[in-house]
Amino acid sequence: MKITKFSHCCMLIEEAGVRFLTDPGTLSTAQTEVKNIDFILITHEHHDHFDPTSIKICLEHNLGAEIITTETVSDLLKKEGIVSHILKDGESYDAKGVHVEAFGTLHAPLHHSIPQTLNTGFLIAKTFFYPGDACTEIKKPVKILALPVAGPILKISESIDYALALKPKICFPVHDGILKNIGLTSALPPKVLGPEGINFIPFELGKEYEF
Repeated sequence: MKITKFSHCCMLIEEAGVRFLTDPGTLSTAQTEVKNIDFILITHEHHDHFDPTSIKICLEHNLGAEIITTETVSDLLKKEGIVSHILKDGESYDAKGVHVEAFGTLHAPLHHSIPQTLNTGFLIAKTFFYPGDACTEIKKPVKILALPVAGPILKISESIDYALALKPKICFPVHDGILKNIGLTSALPPKVLGPEGINFIPFELGKEYEF
């Protein structure tokens, strides 16, 4: 599996020749230049994960790319004339031979006065899990975890506890595009996760990592 992090939660994942783009939102721009995308996975509709303008450009550059997402995002895409496939918690999809499974239902609470939106995490090839904006604990082994580390959805201590709960072999920080200094948040997790056998790797943006 090859993984390239563009920014925040926008990533390119390649498995068995199938290329997935995750959450092309407003905190990343590289997604508009990527070619040969097969699937676009969108966890929820918040602007840092879902930018209709970026998605339209992506589809122009990647004719035939399919979108997999939640009911809410699918409804928003319909208004833009864009077709998508809805994947709900517990459902799976054969993405050109690569197994994609959905986990989770709701976005992490932001405030008691704000209704929780739908949020779907995606497990790709039974190996890589990207939870979106929720610390969804799944009952399946996770080798590689895209670990949310910042934002109104959690504290870094909660992020670390989430990694400890899933026990991946490797994790790397996402949902960090709002940070002024990403390195500061990346300093604590290795101290806690390393002794537990979890390799925390701060990805260099735009660099391809192969596992």
